[in-house]
This record gives sequence, structure tokens and C-alpha cells, in this order.
Amino acid sequence: MDAIFKALADPTRRSLLDALFQEDGQTLTALEARFEMTRFAVMKHLKLLEEAGLVVTRRQGREKLHFLNPVPIRLIHDRWVSKYALPVVAALSDLKSRLESPVQKIYEIYIRTTPERLWEAITDSEIRSKYNFGARITSDWTPGSHYEMAAPGAAGGLLGEGEILESDPPRRLVQSMVALWSEDVKREGTSRVTWEIEPVGDSCRLVVTHDQLREGANDELYGGWPMILSGLKTWLETGELLTTPGSLMYR
Repeated sequence: MDAIFKALADPTRRSLLDALFQEDGQTLTALEARFEMTRFAVMKHLKLLEEAGLVVTRRQGREKLHFLNPVPIRLIHDRWVSKYALPVVAALSDLKSRLESPVQKIYEIYIRTTPERLWEAITDSEIRSKYNFGARITSDWTPGSHYEMAAPGAAGGLLGEGEILESDPPRRLVQSMVALWSEDVKREGTSRVTWEIEPVGDSCRLVVTHDQLREGANDELYGGWPMILSGLKTWLETGELLTTPGSLMYR
């Protein structure tokens, strides 16, 4: 948490996050043009934001793109913000951005667990329901197989479905996603979710990439990821469940 607060304490770094909030997936050149400082100075600020986990980078051809990662802010929210105050500070968990189509959202989190246990938490239906708003996902998790997401407390049947595109346990899982929980999200069609697990010491680095989203896509499709990943980390590290209203949606 110290690295996060240190990164947020500087107004320039907050401005960089604001810039990525407005337009995600920017190059260093594009970010540098927004500030009256040297390229090296911008690089130093971005490095501190990366070290704090607030910015994630991804290579796209010859370019290095920078993405806002709202998960650490969500973790601060879950630790210190009362559920009774949640409606007042809902903006903390609603960090949104726009990028030229196809849009991709990238979320990074470190969890003290093993790759095998993390993979189980992602693919086991009962465990998944503990942090995924109470929804269960059923599949045999082999490439080409179908999966369905449902919850007893959900009206109208299925919440989502899709196909397992890649499965390499306990390292990488790629799945298509068709959201079905409302008429608005049904119109968004098919997107893609990639889970990448990398062991780091006694922990795992988990990167979730939600892409193949249209420009201006309904933020219900991806807005819940910070809460889901926060709940996953909490459950794996402590065995406890989040009790925010959103995390209890279908329980």
C-alpha cells in the first residue's frame, strides 16, 4: 500500500493517471506531449506508477502502450471505505477509458498463493462464486468447450456464456464472453477474456485482459473486474469474502 500512496501523492503522477483515464493505451510520446517536462522525467513518473501497479504496459508491434490499472485503488477502497459510504464513493470503482476499436482493458494484481491454487480458484465453480458476485461458471475448461455462468439469485436464467479458446493450466486461460444479464449488454456481442498467471516468489502475478470490446462499449462488461479481482485476492489470502453490496449481488 505504501507504494500506491507514494505514487498518488505526486500531482504529476495523478495527472498521468487522469490522462489514461481519459484515453487508455497511450504511448510514452503521447503522454509526454501532455506535459511541460522532459521525456526522461515522464518516464520516471511512469516507472513509479508501474512499480505501484497503477499502470500496466503492453507491447503492440513496435509501440509500448500504457494502461490504467484500477485494481490497487479498488483494494484501498475495500480496505478502508465503509459499505455504508459506498454510494458516495462509487466513482473509485468506476474508472473508465476509451481507446480506438477494438478496446482492451488490462488489470494486474499480485496474490500470495501458488499458480495451481489460483488456477483452481478461477476454474472451480463453487470457489468462483465466492468472489464473482455469487455467480457459478460451469465448463470442462478444455479448448473448444462451452461454458455457462449462472446464479440462483439471478432473474432470467443465464448471466453469460462463451467458449474456451485456450487452456494451459496453470498458466493461461482464454475464453470468449457473451454477457446476458441485461438487454443492454446482450447487444454488445462477443468479447474475449485472457487470464495469465506468473509465479513471483511466494506469490503470483495475475493479469486479466478483457479485449475485443467495441469503442464506447457498455462499461457493465468490464467495470466489475476490480471488485472481482479484489475478492479473489481476499479469499485466497484470508479465506474471507467481500461484503460490499456489489460482491453480494447474486448470493
